[in-house]
Amino acid sequence: MASPFAIPQEVQRTHPRPQGGPPSAWRGVSDRFSLVKPGIVGLVLATTLAGHWVAAAVAGAGSASPLTALWTLLGTGLTAAGAAALNNYCDRELDRLMARTRSRPLPARRLPAREALALGLGLSALGLALLALLVHPIAAGLALIALLAYVPLYTALKRRTPWAIGVGGVTGALPPLIGWVGATGHLAPEAWALFGLLFLWQLPHFWALALYKRSEYERAGLPVLPLTHGEDVTWGQIVLHTGALLPVALLPYPLGWTGPGYAVVAGLLSLGFLGLAWVGRRRPPGPERDRLARRLFLYSLVYLPLLSLALALGVGASAGSVRGVD
Repeated sequence: MASPFAIPQEVQRTHPRPQGGPPSAWRGVSDRFSLVKPGIVGLVLATTLAGHWVAAAVAGAGSASPLTALWTLLGTGLTAAGAAALNNYCDRELDRLMARTRSRPLPARRLPAREALALGLGLSALGLALLALLVHPIAAGLALIALLAYVPLYTALKRRTPWAIGVGGVTGALPPLIGWVGATGHLAPEAWALFGLLFLWQLPHFWALALYKRSEYERAGLPVLPLTHGEDVTWGQIVLHTGALLPVALLPYPLGWTGPGYAVVAGLLSLGFLGLAWVGRRRPPGPERDRLARRLFLYSLVYLPLLSLALALGVGASAGSVRGVD
């Protein structure tokens, strides 16, 4: 039976396997660090902290233990790092086929694959154990769902369907819920606003990347939306999801988490996101449209940190004013 992570033979034949470079102590440390995808882990930690911060400020958890927050971040970070290493292990042959990933340590054969597998399993197990024993079983359960959705499910599905990004979006949207549970010991309905915000952000973020990098995805044989359904459908989906993101980004204000200042910032940022998507949707195929896709991708990278900063400041100011009234 073929592995769900296998690469078609006809694709493999057109991409010779790279040979590993000379070993060095620094390269070895750097390669092992890169296995856990520190940039992604940093984003996971930031969104986990955001969930914890919002819950502690507005959900009656103002006395949440700083030590519990530390264990929440450590457990979630270790689980995310383990998932990243396992993803590197599963994608090592696929990464060889794409210019932006073929220099990673596994496809370049600078590290043995079994090392990434052992690292991934060990970090994931340690992270889940910390969350279960020192934070809350619900937090550990959410982290386990994220791990399983990302590594076996999303990693296999992305080779078969362009809609696998929906599964990946769920994985990326769960960390703030883990942070919320770490602060409160339960998962409140309003916490799902943070989940929705992250989920809706990830889809246009990825589709913009897939649009201007579609030739690389085509060479790797990955069925991303621009290749399976065309540019117009992809831009239409980007407009649809950035449009849905606008009211979700504004939710913290009617929920009473923030004041009107946050609503203004969130509205302007989200309208900018939607406006860029709309302009790209109206352009005919060509180099200018590709440049717009790249610009949209870069805007998405700026959008989330700025929105998160506005939310943190808004929640902090709102909580401070409530304490002043009390």
